[in-house]
Amino acid sequence: MARAALRLERDRGEPDRFGRVRDELARLPPRPAGGRGEETLFVTRPLLPPLTEFLPYLAEIWQSRQLTNGGPFHAQLEAELAAHLGVEHLALFANGTLALMTALKALAVEGEAITTPYSFVATAHSLLWNNITPVFADVDSATCNLDPERVAAAITPRTSAILAVHCYGAPCDVEAIGAIARENELKVIYDAAHAFGVKHRGQSLLRHGDMAVLSFHATKVFHTFEGGAIVCPDADAKRRVDFLKNFGFADEVTIEDCGINGKMNEVQAAMGLLQLKHVDRAIERRAAIDAFYRRALAGAPGIEMLAPIPGHTPNYSYFPILVDPAWRGGREALYARLRQASVHGRRYFYPLISDMPMYRDLPSAAPENLPRARALAEKILCLPIYPDLEAHEAQRVVDAITG
Repeated sequence: MARAALRLERDRGEPDRFGRVRDELARLPPRPAGGRGEETLFVTRPLLPPLTEFLPYLAEIWQSRQLTNGGPFHAQLEAELAAHLGVEHLALFANGTLALMTALKALAVEGEAITTPYSFVATAHSLLWNNITPVFADVDSATCNLDPERVAAAITPRTSAILAVHCYGAPCDVEAIGAIARENELKVIYDAAHAFGVKHRGQSLLRHGDMAVLSFHATKVFHTFEGGAIVCPDADAKRRVDFLKNFGFADEVTIEDCGINGKMNEVQAAMGLLQLKHVDRAIERRAAIDAFYRRALAGAPGIEMLAPIPGHTPNYSYFPILVDPAWRGGREALYARLRQASVHGRRYFYPLISDMPMYRDLPSAAPENLPRARALAEKILCLPIYPDLEAHEAQRVVDAITG
């Protein structure tokens, strides 16, 4: 097929802002090469701004000697992130899983929580760690997110919350889920690990639910090496979350609750402040790669792409395709063929959480209860997408699929 053009050029005359190692860093090793002499392409690579831009932050940390416990970079990042994301109250965490666990604790969720089987395992693990029983509901095939009708059908007298995931950054049906929650007096927590900067009908997607939880893992659009955050609805909720993430301390001698150590340190926060200077441009480049894949794979036999959602401003965090099981051996054959071409796609999310040993015996995990999630898990393949993916590398991915 004809090669589609991909415009990924940096602005003429603009300094390289996306981690090209300059003079004094040239001794660092190159990216690992694949078995055929080609550079291996992974499903993602962390955005790393120039190291020279990070060193002044480290110098400030060395000078202040404050490494954690709510230092100046921590306070600055909370404020700048809240402004960037269009929310009022945000609490930083060492990682997204601790943030999920703390959100459930802060909202006093107990008994059962309805959630998705189609997610990273931390979603359900955060429930189990809080002695909450996950109840799996099926997803909508078009969005990969919880189907509100299946959520409503799963409610029992023991249900206290809905833990939904904005899968691949696509918004859940927040209006329908919100209506179900209000009618049944349930809490709603959104696992928004994929949804940094995403907007729904012109407003931050993170403003929906009782709390929304972000991940700043190195694989995410925005990262702090490891990290996460809880978006809180008001100042009182943030205050409670801040107590819980710091052992329950309200002051030097007062313990308000049984908390944990979930604090983000100053080096993580410094990376976040630097990332904020680059993340918008990085998302623009992701958008260009997304557009290229959509043009290049349009009409490709056996390949289906998820349709854009009206009113949704995406962050292009993932590029999933669905592979017809009857086409040239299906997803597993394509996965292996890509590997032979030194392209490491990811079957994300496979297997289902409900198939894992600690969950498979739950009544809601029965395969007949989750047909659409299962069908997605058996067809899904996420392609490489990250800011410094070059045009010829994206073309390599396409050629491996269509050749």
